Amino acid sequence: MRAASVCVSHATHTVLASLHNSPMPAALPLRHFLLALAVVAVWGTNFVVIKLALGHLPPLLFAALRFTLALVPAMFFLPYPRVGWRNLAWYGVCIGVGQFGLLYLSINGHISPGIASLVVQTQVFFTIGLSMRISGERVQPFQWLALLLATAGTATIGMHTDGSTTVLGLLLVLGAALSWALGNIAAKQGKPANMLAYVVWSSAFAVPPLFALSYVFEGGEAIATGLRHADWMTWAAVAWQSWGNTLFGYAAWGWLLARHPAATITPMALLVPVFGMGASTWWLGEPLPAWKLIAAALVMGGLAVNLLWPTLQRRFAR
Repeated sequence: MRAASVCVSHATHTVLASLHNSPMPAALPLRHFLLALAVVAVWGTNFVVIKLALGHLPPLLFAALRFTLALVPAMFFLPYPRVGWRNLAWYGVCIGVGQFGLLYLSINGHISPGIASLVVQTQVFFTIGLSMRISGERVQPFQWLALLLATAGTATIGMHTDGSTTVLGLLLVLGAALSWALGNIAAKQGKPANMLAYVVWSSAFAVPPLFALSYVFEGGEAIATGLRHADWMTWAAVAWQSWGNTLFGYAAWGWLLARHPAATITPMALLVPVFGMGASTWWLGEPLPAWKLIAAALVMGGLAVNLLWPTLQRRFAR
């Protein structure tokens, strides 16, 4: 939520940029469609997995363990990316400490996993804003419309905070989305040839600060208690975060993007919050009142306008 993990990939800005210049969408072979569906299902249901693991592990410790397993043993099989170490470190800190540290803190009693899976997708708009700030490009009218829809959806959530969704939780997820966007900018500037290797090796810069923050703010006793009480399901959740969400997700998504136009693959990412909210309702019993559905429709409508408008515009212009 990774989310890209999630997210829908930490290279979201790069993918969106390629979408605007990619060939017209083509039908996916069934096996490739099912693979893309499996990736977004993993990224979406990941938010429920986070909630389950937080039943035993403190959030910052959980994040530290997740990035440790993302790094080892994959680092021994993937080449060190040909980018500057400062760029790699900046990406690792933004994604590891910023995005996932804040996301785990928010889901630890401050916001429901379903709403978190929706709100964190605002990273798309943070990424666009930061990129345009750096490049000096102007925001296009359709992007203002997309931002307006997503903002209205986020405001709807803010007006309906309750025991499962708090103002603090909403702010933490927005902070995670901003951190994700900063990571996207780092990836865009670094231009790694192998995104999976970039993600894996950047974890080396996320692990030390996460363990340090966990020790300082969660305490040695909480760390020891969490590790002592962690059962096989907790460790399965950590492994799922590291290997399923990161290694499988990135490898499969990158494989698909290498074989199909971005305009064909990327719209599948709109299903991440659908899986996130659906899984949270199914497994955790999260209610779906009308205001949540309206908020989801507004945010996803904004994402859809931003993602699909350029392709539709080109299609009708022909």
